[in-house]
Amino acid sequence: MGLFDWLRRRSAGHTSNSARIENPTDGSILLLVPPGKFLAGGPGKNEGGGPFEVTLPGYYLGIHPVTNAQYAQFLTARCPGKEDLAKWVLLDKDCFVRPGAKGYEAYGGKDAHPVVQVSWFGAQAYCQWAGLRLPSELEWEKGARGVDGREFPWGKDWKDGRRCRNDKNKGYETTCSVWSYPEGCSVWGQYQMAGNVWEWCEDWYDEEAYKRYRQQKLRPPASGGSRVLRGGSWLIVDSGRFRCAGRGSGGPTRRFSRDGFRCARTLF
Repeated sequence: MGLFDWLRRRSAGHTSNSARIENPTDGSILLLVPPGKFLAGGPGKNEGGGPFEVTLPGYYLGIHPVTNAQYAQFLTARCPGKEDLAKWVLLDKDCFVRPGAKGYEAYGGKDAHPVVQVSWFGAQAYCQWAGLRLPSELEWEKGARGVDGREFPWGKDWKDGRRCRNDKNKGYETTCSVWSYPEGCSVWGQYQMAGNVWEWCEDWYDEEAYKRYRQQKLRPPASGGSRVLRGGSWLIVDSGRFRCAGRGSGGPTRRFSRDGFRCARTLF
């Protein structure tokens, strides 16, 4: 059995539970991304001229993006004031979380869809409440592409966009359930590392960061005007935007109907 097959079986719960943990605060399932080298970056002008080797410690990464139901649970627990609420999430018609009789609730049959209209600050606040964190940009990328430098989470080819939610297969919808498109999972078992929603990362965005990473200078940018977004969304047509090496960015206050996030946890 190869490494990838072994990891898939572990993430599915067929062997030791150490590869799959459940966070007690919010019920998030996180899967192990083991320590070691992977191929990062790509040919794009902000991708460092890769792929090139990077070595990371092991960590856990959410099996899927944070859902409307989970974010509603967070808002109910935190009971934010108007200022914090407005800073974290835009509760308009495109967001399927709303005030309810006992706090906040998901609605519209979209409990298991990823929460959207969440700013980077809103993602950070959720992670702090849950005892988790946002992934670094390099952690996100390794979670998406495994160790072999693949173009997409599922392999080399786009497969006509059938393996992730995008503008060509969404019909009249926008997001989809976080459990959709299992054929598009990453090698570690994470769903929707391409498509459905852009995902916030911890890092400031720096167009030159991957040039430094190529030189094994792995310290993330110390400041900037935007935060990293990765993965593409339901609104995109261009297959290149779904590449594992593709890098996006947005101001940390941005709250768009195509933005969400997933959580990570340090291994030790």
